[in-house]
Amino acid sequence: MSRGFLPICREDMEERRWTQVDFVYVSGDAYVDHPSFGHAVITRMLEAHGYKVGIIAQPDWKDKRSITVFGEPRLGFLVSAGNMDSMVNHYTVSKKRRAGDAYTPGGAGGRRPDYAAVVYGNLIRQVYKHTPVILGGIEASLRRLSHYDYWSNKLKRSILLDSGADLISYGMGERSILEIAEALDSGIDVHDLTYIDGTVYRTRDADSVYDGIRLPSYEELQADKRIYAESFYTQYCNTDPYTGKRLIEPYGEHFYVVQNPPAKPLTQEEMDQVYEYPYQRTYHPVYEKEGGVPAIQEVKFSLVSCRGCFGGCSFCALTFHQGRIIQARSRGSLVKEAEQMARDQEFKGYIHDVGGPTANFREPSCQKQLTKGVCKNRQCLFPEPCRNLKVSHRDYIELLSQLREIKGVKKVFIRSGIRFDYVMADPDDRFLEELCQYHVSGQLKVAPEHVSDRVLMRMGKPKYRVYEQFTAKYKQMNQKLNKDQYLVPYLMSSHPGSTLKEAVRMAEHLRDFGYMPEQVQDFYPTPSTLSTCMYYTGLDPRDMSEVYVPKNPHEKAMQRALIQYRDPKNYDLVLEALRKTGRMDLVGFGKECLLRPKNMQAGKDSDRGNKAYCKGKTEKAGRSGRTGQKKKRTIRNVHKKK
Repeated sequence: MSRGFLPICREDMEERRWTQVDFVYVSGDAYVDHPSFGHAVITRMLEAHGYKVGIIAQPDWKDKRSITVFGEPRLGFLVSAGNMDSMVNHYTVSKKRRAGDAYTPGGAGGRRPDYAAVVYGNLIRQVYKHTPVILGGIEASLRRLSHYDYWSNKLKRSILLDSGADLISYGMGERSILEIAEALDSGIDVHDLTYIDGTVYRTRDADSVYDGIRLPSYEELQADKRIYAESFYTQYCNTDPYTGKRLIEPYGEHFYVVQNPPAKPLTQEEMDQVYEYPYQRTYHPVYEKEGGVPAIQEVKFSLVSCRGCFGGCSFCALTFHQGRIIQARSRGSLVKEAEQMARDQEFKGYIHDVGGPTANFREPSCQKQLTKGVCKNRQCLFPEPCRNLKVSHRDYIELLSQLREIKGVKKVFIRSGIRFDYVMADPDDRFLEELCQYHVSGQLKVAPEHVSDRVLMRMGKPKYRVYEQFTAKYKQMNQKLNKDQYLVPYLMSSHPGSTLKEAVRMAEHLRDFGYMPEQVQDFYPTPSTLSTCMYYTGLDPRDMSEVYVPKNPHEKAMQRALIQYRDPKNYDLVLEALRKTGRMDLVGFGKECLLRPKNMQAGKDSDRGNKAYCKGKTEKAGRSGRTGQKKKRTIRNVHKKK
């Protein structure tokens, strides 16, 4: 096996002449040594600081022996469910089991348990009663305090309590994990690690927590959804590393879960270092016989240029995980990585992506964030761009230009999200021109998400007119460049605030654009987002106003069908939605109509609203389109005779 990978078994450990590892990293993903995988970043960073690390990837959670591969580690176990929440990984929004898993060898399903971080934590505790266990990764990060769990439809307590772990390292984790490692290595007991930013711990002594905000107890949250919404918003307002306070969440009369403020963002030099560790940039060769790990294909020839997002979309968990302060790598580091890519035998000349959560964010939205943090009660782009927003694409333009010049690079794509409202806020059109000229291949994917301003307000997205202005500008730019390129909008159905009427309006806009999406994203209530809080409580935690929440599966199916109203399979659902909303004027033969009449009998169906109204035309549709046309000609002949 390749010596370049970290040990995955005792034989690897002994080959390095180690008698014991310092840390065992347990992951719900297969071992892929690439900086897009959290386990690779954390283990390589620990290795760089002199720690011996072994990796147990996808252990058999039904067998205690699977966790004893390296024996007891000297300092502790690090546990992550993987790059995705295990429940999102396993289930669709309709709670149907997914067939495969891209983070597993051969794409096979069933290699990790539901609620993986909890299961792995308890598995370790069954064998090693006193060894420190530290949870990390997105599953633990977003479940660090009481949270609504969509799959069980319950309010769950902190994952720290259910997993039997000692600490949670939340967020991206580099700073906190290194502090934890140094403290444990110096002999400090894990139960005394109560001071590290970016961690969550439990205590019986609430008086020992200074400068903290006491949240409602778990029991109070269970009893009253309004109290939960208020508590959640307190958490949301304390996600900034400079202004965030300690949060104390009581459980009964004796237990308290304490969340320390988030860790400080990485400097550019630290970001560069994280991505320049000696990654093998592929999956471990032990998986070759199973066909490899599919997830590597999406990222192997992509570049992560930044972290964080100040976009603040309500349905996105980035505020809780990566934060709103942009952290970016230097152009030199990214060019160096791209040159390394170009020497790979499998590289075909195409860099698949250069970006992050939002591709065109390369610096903080304003300079004050680096010392005073982000605003608690104001967003940078929503509902309008802040007057202090610093809008510039100069650095990103220069980066893309340098990447295009690398020998062996044919094309540099941008597949991460482009914030079109940020593009519109830039008075200089150079980035849009460069984007259309060099970085789009026929279609540019953007995310207006909806067309109704009422829904967009709940989503934390700009008004729809901003997207319309962008589409016009994009079209003009492609005409100027003699390019035949299109926009592909991402749209979401059934988001809190979206009624059937808003869904019909979205269908009308799609009709006007002459576009039908191949895929539709139904709103997915994942832990620790504003939108999920709305879904659970029926309240917008920002102002405590009531929000309509589509939960009925049939209504959600109708909303989804309206976005794909041209698909014959959706005909009955769309027709039902139009009846319910009193929009039967959209059934008929006019160009404004969404549906053509089908098996609609004149007169007999009038009591069910099956009349074909379109722009004032009131002729009843016959048994078929041809019959309807005959009736229209008869009416015209009558008028002529008169």
